[in-house]
Amino acid sequence: MSALVGGLLGLALGVGLLLVALAVLDARRTPIEVRVLPYLRDLPRPSTLPAPVRPGNAFAAVFGPPLAAAGRTVERVLGGATSIRRRLERAGLATDVAQFRVEQVLWGLAGFTLLAVPSGVVAAASPERAVPLMVVCLIAFALGVLLRENRLTAQVAARERAILQEFPTIAELLSLAVAAGESPVSALDRVCRRSRGALSEELRRVLADVRTGTPLTRAFDEMAARSGLAVVSRFAEGLAVAVERGTPVTDVLHAQAGDVREASRRALIESGARREVLMMVPVVFLVLPTVVVFAFWPGLVGLRLVVP
Repeated sequence: MSALVGGLLGLALGVGLLLVALAVLDARRTPIEVRVLPYLRDLPRPSTLPAPVRPGNAFAAVFGPPLAAAGRTVERVLGGATSIRRRLERAGLATDVAQFRVEQVLWGLAGFTLLAVPSGVVAAASPERAVPLMVVCLIAFALGVLLRENRLTAQVAARERAILQEFPTIAELLSLAVAAGESPVSALDRVCRRSRGALSEELRRVLADVRTGTPLTRAFDEMAARSGLAVVSRFAEGLAVAVERGTPVTDVLHAQAGDVREASRRALIESGARREVLMMVPVVFLVLPTVVVFAFWPGLVGLRLVVP
């Protein structure tokens, strides 16, 4: 009996080790979409998706079609698909317009649910308040939808600030690599392997386009087109022109890095001036009235305003 139990335990241990080894090998294998996607960039993508979840999921099977229909309704009501697509690219999100509309519907449903639960309790106690409470819940749904779009704008602004902070360092690294004798593509490869950040992601995309056969000038032109920052557009256009005409790339990168540092310095000074004005608000509206009251109150109390 003990031999049988030992054999079963050994068999279970062997199967477990085999499963662990297979999982490790599968994790190290490059997924098929990662290998094929660079060659399918120019193919048209579908304009709608069933849901922002995997099709094999039970949630997608049950709630995917209604959410997709609600997303299309939000798209028809709000419009602006071109602006949304542009901001999604600037934010660096791997999401299309259809998935973003579904996310807006989910945010709206979350806002609706947060108010629907207490509103249902109040409506059960006072039925005459049901209609105003329903209107309030619908307003919460609309605010949730608009809040998701506002969040996208905030994501775009945060990514652009990160790009501006990284730009001088990335430009200097590229100029040093090119000055050391490397080609622009090799310099891009070295900088992308040594750096992390929003601008590095854009440069990795440029490098991936170049490796799939896109000319370097065209890849930089596409980077300038999808970027929302004038400094990045000038960087991409200047680097493309320098590579195309054979002009020194190092001088261009040094000059652009200096321009960005000067612009950051001016922005910091302007922000400090605005903060200085804001710091006067508590002094004027809180501290100064308190000082005036403490200074004049004893005199007002001691004054005899009525003649005996």
